[in-house]
Amino acid sequence: MNIQLALDRLSIEEALSIAEKVEPYIDWIEVGTSLIKEFGMESVRSLKEAFPHKTIVADSKTFDNAVYEFELCFAAGADVATVLGTAPLVSIEACMETAKKHGKQVMIDLLNTSEEQVKMCSQLEDAILCTHVSKDQQESGEDHGRLHVPSFSGQQVNTAVAGGISIDSFSDTAKYDPHVVIIGSGITKAEDPALAAKTFYEMAKQHKENAHE
Repeated sequence: MNIQLALDRLSIEEALSIAEKVEPYIDWIEVGTSLIKEFGMESVRSLKEAFPHKTIVADSKTFDNAVYEFELCFAAGADVATVLGTAPLVSIEACMETAKKHGKQVMIDLLNTSEEQVKMCSQLEDAILCTHVSKDQQESGEDHGRLHVPSFSGQQVNTAVAGGISIDSFSDTAKYDPHVVIIGSGITKAEDPALAAKTFYEMAKQHKENAHE
């Protein structure tokens, strides 16, 4: 179980500062969609240069023009880039092919994705499937804190979970045994981000130990 720090609605300088404070307790660093939209690939490049040993996720949320956007992400130093599960299958497959060419990974964001498309995505080898409660849903109260994780019974699928995960809800999230737990404001908006990140880290470590008993 990897802890992914989601950096959104920040300047590049603020993102770097927070990541530096919590670095010992996180595994992956997500350059959020808002950072990419506001500052472009420089945001990805800056995070990778500062933390070359961390897995850097470019949350591009690609929907079309897949090869071009993924080439941009990987050229800037991303190890993982994201595509929407609602994208045309040809676009998702193009993302997979581009990532494979560069020895990188693809995370498919399943936000608002149909069951049929989820099933198709689950057949893609090496993809990470991310169940996501959107920011707007969280703020409106709709589905807040409730992750509807699809069942991949009998399949070896790497999963990620995202959307308003807090220290209080972490245990429920961990029950799904995801490959990646994505945490944003639970760390970035905490009074003490380092302490919050350490708490998540220790909870994830305890979950791993319990799972192997």
